[in-house]
Amino acid sequence: MFVLTLLADTIRIPPHLLAKPTLTSVQTEIEKRYPNKIIVDVGLIVCPYGPPLEVGDGILVAGDGGAHHQVVFQCVVFRPFVEEVLIGTVTESHERGVTVSVGGFFDHVFIPAYWMLNPSVYDESTGLWVWTPTYDEEEDDEEEENEGGGEGEKGIVKQEAVDDVEATSTITINNSASEEKEEEEEETEGN
Repeated sequence: MFVLTLLADTIRIPPHLLAKPTLTSVQTEIEKRYPNKIIVDVGLIVCPYGPPLEVGDGILVAGDGGAHHQVVFQCVVFRPFVEEVLIGTVTESHERGVTVSVGGFFDHVFIPAYWMLNPSVYDESTGLWVWTPTYDEEEDDEEEENEGGGEGEKGIVKQEAVDDVEATSTITINNSASEEKEEEEEETEGN
């Protein structure tokens, strides 16, 4: 969830900070620039971690009174991975969904009703979302599928995801009437 990330950037030190030590000025500018900033493929920058690791020589640009330094530094980054479980506190619950506080860091995380686990329902009397899985029915369904046996029944043999499209192969189980028809058709085609 939280990781240390190494970043490199050119930091501009404004003229009024040039009288201070370079390391202090660079640290001040990093603390102003990076917290609460989202960087693509990196995450949300929470804060810088420690002093800068490397500070290059300052470069002066014509028409600009500040010094530009190449800096390498570490930051604490919030970067959750897909399907990561986060522990939070429900702060508000209504028919549209639930608002959660995650560790006091994110206070207004909204989880809409359509993202709730199935079968979840909103109980108006308590004002809460309730998840009531029915395990008995699922076990009965699995037993019925495993028994199979009837004429003309179809069972799913294999499912594969191909380029985000679900392909399903089916097979006919115990259908002697269709086998006889196929044999008759093959004989007539052969004649």
